[in-house]
Amino acid sequence: MPNAEPTGSVDAVGPLERGLTVLRALSAPGADDRTRHSDLVRQTGLARSTVDRVVSTLDRLGLARSDGREVALAPRLMELPGAYLTACGIPAALGPAAERLADEFDESVSVAVPDDGVAGVRFVLQTTRRRAMSPVFRTGDLLPAERCAPGALFAARWDAEGWRVWRARRAADPSGPGFAVAPPAAGAPGGDGFEERAARAGADGWAGDDQLIEPGLVAVAVPVRDVAGRTVCAVSVVSHTSRHTLESLRERVLPRLRSVRGELEAALAVPRPAPEAAPVRDTSLEAKRELGPGFLQSLARGLAVLGSLGADRGDGMALTAVAEATGLARATARRSLLTLERLGYVAPHGRRWRLLPRVLELGCARLSGLGLAEIARPHLVALVRRVRESASLAVLDGSDIRYVARVPTVRIMSVDITVGTRFPAYATSMGRVLLAGLAPGERPALPEVLPALTRRTVTSPFALDRIVERAAADGFALVDEELEEGLRSLAVPVRGADGRVVAAVNVARHAGDGTPDETRQALLPALREAAEGIGADLRALGVTRSR
Repeated sequence: MPNAEPTGSVDAVGPLERGLTVLRALSAPGADDRTRHSDLVRQTGLARSTVDRVVSTLDRLGLARSDGREVALAPRLMELPGAYLTACGIPAALGPAAERLADEFDESVSVAVPDDGVAGVRFVLQTTRRRAMSPVFRTGDLLPAERCAPGALFAARWDAEGWRVWRARRAADPSGPGFAVAPPAAGAPGGDGFEERAARAGADGWAGDDQLIEPGLVAVAVPVRDVAGRTVCAVSVVSHTSRHTLESLRERVLPRLRSVRGELEAALAVPRPAPEAAPVRDTSLEAKRELGPGFLQSLARGLAVLGSLGADRGDGMALTAVAEATGLARATARRSLLTLERLGYVAPHGRRWRLLPRVLELGCARLSGLGLAEIARPHLVALVRRVRESASLAVLDGSDIRYVARVPTVRIMSVDITVGTRFPAYATSMGRVLLAGLAPGERPALPEVLPALTRRTVTSPFALDRIVERAAADGFALVDEELEEGLRSLAVPVRGADGRVVAAVNVARHAGDGTPDETRQALLPALREAAEGIGADLRALGVTRSR
């Protein structure tokens, strides 16, 4: 398909190129959770002033967090790889079937797509079975095609240019250190005979990985094709040699994979509805006025263009649609698209533009593995600084709450609670907002009389139901000396990507520190802001339940 626009006719957007260079450095599998600005200078080859401006821009956009010396990726960055995952439609279409297969086989199931720009394979969906010895790939992880089962299936349909790219990459990177999640290969394992393995995979309709990527790992994969017969992804069942040989795994899973392939291909072919997300509007002008030279407007606009392509539903987006979605002039959007094309993040498709799998390298693997506590902690830290009281996050665990994150403050008299602590939900503010997030039929059964923990504890289930319903209506719960004498707590719910309550955040203080109304007035706005910040991160990461 010819390019809609000649790439060479427009100058590249330099700030966008440099910003993506910094994001790749922060996203690298071996990178620290927090990276010093000076280390980014060394890793990227950019000037310190350039790195500082890029980081300042990313911080202002909410894609990274920086204290001026160190920077870390922020969950909102996941909106960029999330745009590709939404546009390709594979996780949404194949996720339910992958879950069923993983349950049926009691093995991990992966879905991968080809990354033709590097003759590699990127994972877009993982359904993992946790064991002491369990193969785990993260969404966005990149493997060399010759060292995994899906790679042989994708290579089976390569043309001469595809094989040229593979040979050039092999010559430049023979042992695979460019693929950071793959253990370095001694010599050239996987490369010798790869063309023959690809041809066999094309003829047989399946491919195997017999410890090519790592000792002990075996996998069987089948291709999933679109209505035109093109292989768009591969579904793999992954196991360990402590459980299967390649042959026994093939006998166990291949007949079933072949039998459900039609179902998978039909699911991919179902037309997808228009996205519910709001357009990725350009808000760079306000930030530029606020930060001046420290804000790179061209970088912000280019990333807005990248994120807007998540509205693609398989056919790509026209330039006019991209300009409308972002609020940018057509010429500005076009320059960004051409720069992104040159960097391998988008490709023209007639007069439309579509995202490429390389977008997944922008923090996807690192961010998709974050747990609830890691997501919440920066918001709890900010909350504690604001209210000067300890803050906690808890989830519902049966009829108890379980603390999963806590940031204490230094006080002469403080509440001594640690992560993992459990309390009965009925007597706690976090428990009540968590119960309020459940339908009445989903709430745990309680005894006819609840144990009195203090003289103030509500012991009537009927009275508790009314309090929980009030918490659902108010969006908060305040508990005054019901769990422990002298302890007052205020909590609000945290909602996941599907809008359901997944956790609660609270602030506890001594009951003698003002009246309950004064506590609510002093703490509730900050609590709600923290909960919304955590919820926004959960939405960016697509988290629908605690993990």
